Parts: sequence; C-alpha cells; structure tokens
Amino acid sequence: MSEVAYPPRPPGRLGVALGGGGARGWAHIGVLRVLEEAGWSPDVVAGTSMGSLVGAAAAAGELDALEAWARSLSWRQVVGYLDLGGEGGVIRGERVLDDFLRLLPTGSIAELPRPFGAVATSLMSGREVWLSEGSVRDAVRASIAIPGLIAPVPRDGRWLADGGLVNPVPVTLCRALGASTVVAVDLQAMLLDRRRFPPPPGRSGEIGAEARPAGDGTPGEVDAPAAGAESSRLASFDEWWRRLRRRSAELFGERGGESYPSLFEVISASINIMQLRIARSRLAGDPPELLVTPWCPEIGLMDFHEAARAIEAGAEAARRALTRYGETVRARH
Repeated sequence: MSEVAYPPRPPGRLGVALGGGGARGWAHIGVLRVLEEAGWSPDVVAGTSMGSLVGAAAAAGELDALEAWARSLSWRQVVGYLDLGGEGGVIRGERVLDDFLRLLPTGSIAELPRPFGAVATSLMSGREVWLSEGSVRDAVRASIAIPGLIAPVPRDGRWLADGGLVNPVPVTLCRALGASTVVAVDLQAMLLDRRRFPPPPGRSGEIGAEARPAGDGTPGEVDAPAAGAESSRLASFDEWWRRLRRRSAELFGERGGESYPSLFEVISASINIMQLRIARSRLAGDPPELLVTPWCPEIGLMDFHEAARAIEAGAEAARRALTRYGETVRARH
C-alpha cells in the first residue's frame, strides 16, 4: 500500500468519541491505529458500550494488549462465554466481561494518563449517565450492559445499562471532557439494511411500504456466516435454546414449520435500528469535526472472534475519512 498523505492535526485538544456496536467495536482499534499513524493521537477519549471498552484501553495505554487478545479469540471461546439464564439478561455477562475487563486498569479513571468517560443509561429515569470518575472497570461494565443480553449494573442506587440507549456516539461527553476537535466513530451509520429478514412464508407483498429518506442506502447486504457446534458449551446452549423454543415457539422462530427470526436476531436488529436513529439525531445536533463510519455489516453483535476483519474495516474507514477531511481543508484555502 502506498504511503498516505494525512492532513495536519487540528490545533487544540483532540478527542475521540467511540460508538457502540457489539463485536463491531473492534473496528475502533483500527481507527485509533490510523489516527496514531497520522499524528492525530487523541488527548481525550469517550466511549459508549463497546466503544467504552476500547476507549478505556486506549486511555490507559493498553491498546496493544487488547488488540492481541481480541485477535486471538476463536468462535469456540466466544461460545464458551455464554453464561445462560442470568438475571436481567440472556447472557449474564460475567464470563465475557471478566476477560474483557482484566485488560483494563484496576484503579480509578482519575489515574488514567488521558481524560476518559463512558456513557451509561439509568433504567429508572431513562437519563444519560456520564461515568468520568470512579473505577475504570465498573464504568465500562455499566456502559456495555446490552439490554436483554447482559444484566444491568447497580450503582449509586440506580440500575445502569448500555449507553447506546441514549447516546450511541458520545460527542457531547467528549466535548465536556475538554475536546475542541472531535473524531466520532459511528458503527451503525450503514448498518440498518445490512441483512433483511427473509419475507414471511406464504405471503406476497407487504402490508405497508417502507418510508425511506433520500440517500438512505447501503452498498449491499451480506449475510453473516453460520457457525457450527464446536464445543460442549455450544451443545448446552443448543439444548437450552430447544427447551425455550418448545415453551415459547412464537418467540423463537417456528410456527407450524414456518421459519421466523430468532429472539436473538430480533433483539440485535432492534438494537441496531434504535441506535441508528438516535445516533442520527444526536450527531445532527452536535456534529463532530470528523466522522468515521466503518463498513463491516457481516459482523454480528456477538461475533467477537471477527476482530481482524473489524480492525481492518476501522483502519480503512479512518484513512478515507482523513483523506476527505484533508481535501475539505485544502478546498477552503
């Protein structure tokens, strides 16, 4: 690859706002690598959900360790993290988060080399909660508690859940932490149409046409590859899933032999739609100086073993965004 001519770093404090997106959040690593390569290393880091995990590692100077571990993950290991039947979530979260969080400092946010903040949501009030003090691990644990999948976190008399419910790409928090220029990474921007559900069997046409704003398209649709049973944990998951399907067939996909979206697919798609719409609104109200939109539609919410692909997608998106930024700056002068 030929050497890229990056634009000069803007003056003042540079911040990165890393959005949520489940396993697609590994793309943040690629974005941060390119920013560093371009001389745009951030002074301030803010993150939502998976963005808070990668952001905390970056703020702590532990990005190398996180990347090495992420690239080492296999599908077998990801399945082994399934902690089924947890209170408040299909996945209780301790298994996967214990390994995720062990790479982060055990101390407080105030001890990090760079200002850092994570976004969570109060399930009791619906308010956005900024976690910029206290334990690093506790802040990330709260920010990454995906509704229905990972149990919420008790803190200061409140139940805290995934920050993507209220602020999927935390530009506002980044500015509040002192950034004068913000690079935002939105993992939902081109995701809504990534994989449509198959049409309901035995039906032609649709009840109502979809309202589609002009220009709201994507390059294409790619189905995520199906994974086979590779471990005893997966076998246990399959058995648990079959029992639950028998008890609630309408919820989990089959009515009289017809195929329906699974509960997990519905939850994942619903989260994507919700975060996409909220992010569009929030970014319109407080647009970043540079917006990076990695394209990795084939990576599902829990495909944490796809780190290499996500990291490369993030790096490519960052190079494109910086190139566009440089062209815009030159055109103004």
